[in-house]
Amino acid sequence: MKRQALLIETIASLFILLFIYTAFSKWLDFQDFVGQMNNQPFDNRYTPLLVWGIPSIELIVAVMLMFNATRSAGFIAANVLMLVFTVYVGLVTFHFFERVPCSCGGVIRNFTWPQHFAFNLFFLVIGLIGIVLYNREKRYLTSAKQVNQSLTKNNFYETH
Repeated sequence: MKRQALLIETIASLFILLFIYTAFSKWLDFQDFVGQMNNQPFDNRYTPLLVWGIPSIELIVAVMLMFNATRSAGFIAANVLMLVFTVYVGLVTFHFFERVPCSCGGVIRNFTWPQHFAFNLFFLVIGLIGIVLYNREKRYLTSAKQVNQSLTKNNFYETH
């Protein structure tokens, strides 16, 4: 169980680092980010919502992954985000759009589209592993707690 818990912590930490890094890199180079969002293949009237919404959601998901009470929902939200980003990068990679836009931040901006697609797929896969392992660990801890409570209850009745 300790190795599984370490793997869960590692996966959560990777997502936390990724989302905090990408959110702040977008906001630190805000004018460029706005320009990149305006270069996307969708209507520019969505730009204000996207330039504030995407990094905000990334930060919210990062915070959710930091706490056990919200980690399960955080893993699900992280996977939804990565699925959306991966589908979008996949569409760009396979030339679905007429032009090749970019709204990536920091070091990720230097990736080629196939590298970015592979990077996103990696995070999507480890995110799915995180969901499975976290839910398995939660079930194990819940059943262990129930067994412990049952034993404690039985010992109470036997001694009184």
